[in-house]
Amino acid sequence: MKFDKVKCRVLHLGRNNPMHQYSLRADPLESSFAERDLGVLLDDKLTVSQQCALVAKKSNGILGCIKRSMTSRSREVLLPLYSALVRPHLEYYVQFWASHFKKDEELPERVQWRTTRMVRGLEHLSYEERLRELGLFSLKKRRLRGDLSKAHKNLQDGCQEDGARLFSVVPSDRTRGNGHKLKHRKFHLNIREKFFTLRVMEHRLPREVVDSPSLEIFKTCLDMVLCNLL
Repeated sequence: MKFDKVKCRVLHLGRNNPMHQYSLRADPLESSFAERDLGVLLDDKLTVSQQCALVAKKSNGILGCIKRSMTSRSREVLLPLYSALVRPHLEYYVQFWASHFKKDEELPERVQWRTTRMVRGLEHLSYEERLRELGLFSLKKRRLRGDLSKAHKNLQDGCQEDGARLFSVVPSDRTRGNGHKLKHRKFHLNIREKFFTLRVMEHRLPREVVDSPSLEIFKTCLDMVLCNLL
């Protein structure tokens, strides 16, 4: 198989990267500041700001089409359209590109804010009150829900081998806590703290949630916990 030089780019990673020039069949390759992998944009600083801006722009465009083409503003019409056409863009591979900065978190959240404002009768309410009326979680809570559900699946739902590679469970016979404490690892880079395997360690769940016999029951119990989470 021959590589297409036009489609090949060099993404230099690392703070002290010497930025060497690479070649393919004696032809120099161009450098790039950001590249797309499976639809996700990642820059040379391992941040996803461009990805957040991209999904917010695309989702706002779809939401604008819905607003112009649908005369009804009832929740029975808007919520299914939002769930089917808009939110998947905001959550595509979100466990990988979860926002690192507050400004990046606000861009996708603003799309859902606009959607809830479109529902007739809820314009005067605050965003949190609109979410409660519509039975929705904020996108931040949904990311947390996805993180914890994926961790539960890796650790207990028939994927113990995968969980053993991703996480280290602290052996403990104490009666307090849920009995599934994860071992926290230390890293030199601050950005590493935002990775999936470390994000899930910041949250402690009740024993009855962690010990759920199936993933579906776990999600149901988790939703009850998240409803009371500010």
